Amino acid sequence: MVKGTSYDNMNQVNQPENLYGTLLSENVVGVIHDHYITFYLDMDVDGPDNSFVKVNLKRETTSPEESPRISYLKAVRNVAKTEKDAQVKLKLYDPSEYHIVNPSKKTHVGNPTGYKLVPGGTAASLLDLDDPPQKRGAFTNNQIWVTPYNKSEEWAGGLFTYQSHGDDTLAVWSERDRAIENKDIVMWYTLGFHHVPCQEDYPIMPTVSSSFDLKPVNFYDSNPILNIPPHFEKDLPVCNAAASAA
Repeated sequence: MVKGTSYDNMNQVNQPENLYGTLLSENVVGVIHDHYITFYLDMDVDGPDNSFVKVNLKRETTSPEESPRISYLKAVRNVAKTEKDAQVKLKLYDPSEYHIVNPSKKTHVGNPTGYKLVPGGTAASLLDLDDPPQKRGAFTNNQIWVTPYNKSEEWAGGLFTYQSHGDDTLAVWSERDRAIENKDIVMWYTLGFHHVPCQEDYPIMPTVSSSFDLKPVNFYDSNPILNIPPHFEKDLPVCNAAASAA
């Protein structure tokens, strides 16, 4: 995201803090901005009726003389009843796992079958909530949302994002705070980057990547890799050099 400027060297900038970007080349400023992608995850784990479970890791302390240990970890599972219960702002010092489970399907030891979202590197918007771009992009107010499935709710920013006033977004739909426990639900995950441009980004920006994982959590009765037949050398393809041309 670049704009024109009258500057062709930083020594001409009297107040660099008012530049709101980086001088990338003569008369070109790279404006500080964000990138966001929202993933629509219609999971249907072992069937359509699922629940969202936030698994909080908590520190517990031991009583005096109870143990040589001073603290240990426990998992507190909270099943979201409504949409607002499932809205998540990721926090480094509030570690959690985020499960979509089918409460009516159990493993042989009684755990509900499920999958978990494992977030990768992401970002949160710093814009004011009433700023017009943030109203249009209100799906960035949380990194995770969960809504009941609705065929008309497919695009987190609404159908016409650039012309939107923020009245047809994921944030607006979720204000209804609908029931989501043991329902056909959709999980939305927003992945983002803050971008302070640098000269290496201009004129062609290198690739920047991030990701997230969806991993089974008590979906299988054991590690599914154990059922994969072993590979032997004789099973592998053998490549031979082609005969030299005559």
